[in-house]
Amino acid sequence: MDKGRSMNTVKSEELFKKSCTLMPGGVNSPVRAFNAVGRNPLFIKTAKGDRIKDVDGNEFIDYVCSWGPGILGHAYPGVIEAVQKACVDGLTYGAPTEKESILAEMIISNVPGVELVRLVNSGTEAVMSAVRAARGYTGRDLILKFTGCYHGHSDGLLVKSGSGLITNSIPDSAGVPKGYTDCTLIARYNDPESVSELFEKYKDKIAALVVEPVAANMGVVPPAKGFLEFLRKITQENGTVLIFDEVITGFRLGISGAAGYYGITPDMVTMGKIIGGGMPLAAYGGKKEIMQKISPLGSVYQAGTLSGNPIAVTAGIETLRILMEDKDIYRRIDEKAAKLEEALNATGKVTVNRVGSLLSAFFTGADVVDYDSASTSDTDAYARYFSYMLENGIYIAPSQYEAMFVSDAHSSEDIRKTVDVIKEYA
Repeated sequence: MDKGRSMNTVKSEELFKKSCTLMPGGVNSPVRAFNAVGRNPLFIKTAKGDRIKDVDGNEFIDYVCSWGPGILGHAYPGVIEAVQKACVDGLTYGAPTEKESILAEMIISNVPGVELVRLVNSGTEAVMSAVRAARGYTGRDLILKFTGCYHGHSDGLLVKSGSGLITNSIPDSAGVPKGYTDCTLIARYNDPESVSELFEKYKDKIAALVVEPVAANMGVVPPAKGFLEFLRKITQENGTVLIFDEVITGFRLGISGAAGYYGITPDMVTMGKIIGGGMPLAAYGGKKEIMQKISPLGSVYQAGTLSGNPIAVTAGIETLRILMEDKDIYRRIDEKAAKLEEALNATGKVTVNRVGSLLSAFFTGADVVDYDSASTSDTDAYARYFSYMLENGIYIAPSQYEAMFVSDAHSSEDIRKTVDVIKEYA
């Protein structure tokens, strides 16, 4: 096996050393620290198309895509041009703009179950606010989530979460009073019986069931056949609000997200990443009778100075416009991801899960269908794989429990190069 090329990382090492004196762990989001792969992080200087370049001049084919937003590729010309023009008119107003309605209409016209929408700044804020709205609507306190699914870092949802929080502690973070998580019930993903047991025990008390329709924070784990249909049925029978957390899958699996992809209409949907076109923007929406409980119409309070920021909204509008006009994008990125899946499967070293342009290679011989099976992965083996790919010009997630993202900017040539590196690794 080729050891790959030697990388000069002197400037990144210097910057990391300095940042560690200024920020906790030297980063502003934990997974960026590269702790899970036993390295120090690279500091990125530029990103264009499907490539990123670090401060030392190393260039990589990027399959992180800023953790999902870059479905068109980095610095897409139309999006950049629209944002630059919008900046001339001012960066923030703290007042309504026509663009907010344009983006809201684009979301409502494409996403099943969304009749009204509220724009916010992050996926965490979107899910936190959706849960609050569901509680206000039902008059109930309990929420149900799944082990290994991550829904942001709000206090009540940091329980057996995925990605950087895969642990067995309850709650999963220091600083969260146990009282915040006492109202959070935990079921097993892809296990209807565990859900039924909780509804039987807490009948008429569960305000919302929140789920990643395709789990993507314990690595990519697709829903088992009939699982989402079961969730829709049991929540309807119990008067519980079904929330699809589509922060990752929204506008990623198709123009209608996972709801459209699987033909399931939830009561509420949360979105982020792609709808901001690379800018900080997210949204939550749902049925009118639920969303009308939100202030100023109702008593569920939620606000944000920068919510609906005109620059972020501009990027979102231009990104969604392109996706709406060229729906063949989804076929193209699915085909590219399928080639990576085929190459990874051929190594005989991994279990590969893929849904559309999302995929994960698990270093285990087991089928990965939930948190427990994902946890059988050999994370040391993944760390070695990560380093090999990095040293051969391929940038993948610095964690076993994250997804690979394929963008429309990934060229056939770069897919072939990636496939060749995977084969060499085997």
